[in-house]
Amino acid sequence: MAPLNLEEGQSIYHPPKFDGKCYWWWKARMHDFIMAEDCELWDIICDGPFVPIKTIEEYTEAYKKALKKNARAKKILVYGLEPNEYDRISTCDTAKKIWEALKIAYDETT
Repeated sequence: MAPLNLEEGQSIYHPPKFDGKCYWWWKARMHDFIMAEDCELWDIICDGPFVPIKTIEEYTEAYKKALKKNARAKKILVYGLEPNEYDRISTCDTAKKIWEALKIAYDETT
């Protein structure tokens, strides 16, 4: 069963909002949204964590790209949460940790 507010907030430009209900539905929609934005972001979420451990002088172009991808993935995930869900993930420093925290809290298949 899809959430009752199916029409509310639907946009191809903004991530789907999660309010603590229908996690399975939000999870599938968020996956599709992220893949459409940039499939490498999904890799960051699944294969993270990516936490900066070098000084700025030591950054390679690949390292900078990974930092930016993690920040972008985090932004999409955070923007996809209602304020009441933000507290659950506010201390997570990577996109993977955000995804895992939500999965642990809501995924009934784990």
